[in-house]
Amino acid sequence: MTHVGALRVGLVGGGPWARRVHGPAVAAHPGTELTALWTRRPEVADEMSGVLGGRAVGSFEELLDAVDAVAFAVPPQVQAGLAVRAARAGRHLICEKPLAADLDGARAVARAAVGVTTALVLTLRYDPEISAWLSGVPGGAGPDSVGAVRWLSGSLLGGPYAASTWRAERGALLDLGPHVVDLLDAALGPVTGVDWAHHDEPDLWRFALRHAGGAHSTATISLRLPVDPSEIELTAFGGVGRHRLSGRAADAPACYARLLDGFVDAVRGGPPVALDVARGLRLQEIVDEVGRAAG
Repeated sequence: MTHVGALRVGLVGGGPWARRVHGPAVAAHPGTELTALWTRRPEVADEMSGVLGGRAVGSFEELLDAVDAVAFAVPPQVQAGLAVRAARAGRHLICEKPLAADLDGARAVARAAVGVTTALVLTLRYDPEISAWLSGVPGGAGPDSVGAVRWLSGSLLGGPYAASTWRAERGALLDLGPHVVDLLDAALGPVTGVDWAHHDEPDLWRFALRHAGGAHSTATISLRLPVDPSEIELTAFGGVGRHRLSGRAADAPACYARLLDGFVDAVRGGPPVALDVARGLRLQEIVDEVGRAAG
């Protein structure tokens, strides 16, 4: 079913990411209207409503009744259950990564979301520099091609996300893992398995992936290194040529606005969103395999 007029979006969550990215982007986008906000603490929703617009509501059910789509900015263990309820109510979904706290939760979201439009917030894929880097890596990477992602951050040592309980408990693998697996998959071809994985305390993950055409890749990620700003580097070598991108984190609000462009278009009957919850499930399957390989 196509949708005419501004897409009514409800925002769930009141943390730093909701305030900095989701809320402002939805409120500013010409194709969306920030219609309703719901948070665990009503006073937070009231405060955000005063800044962003939209109506603070008292329950998730009330939010569902008022909107066409739901944007989630909550911990993965909370997102999974609420996203299933929203999809079953026929609401379109904008979900954060990881899709859920575990693989079963991610599978439940993917099953429930069949029939609605979904998008996964993989902000890096909407960054122009990263898009250009991916476009520069030729397709058909074979066994003579290798890739690597290095993402080192101190965001759990201080700053707005240091108090994030789920990030503190699950670390870089669950937070950054979906991003880096997605980038390596997009650059070198579908990931078919995990060659090896190591986890060193407090939060240093290193793992290697194999790809459908025979290429191999590695990732090194952490959220607990004294690095500010974050160090992010993407490389691809060998048969695909020599491609390197090093720099800063993406402009998340601008990337989210580009996500909304495609999401709104898909709801209105345009091309489907490629980075959807099915993509989120596949990324979570690989991240889960990495965790098991690291023991």
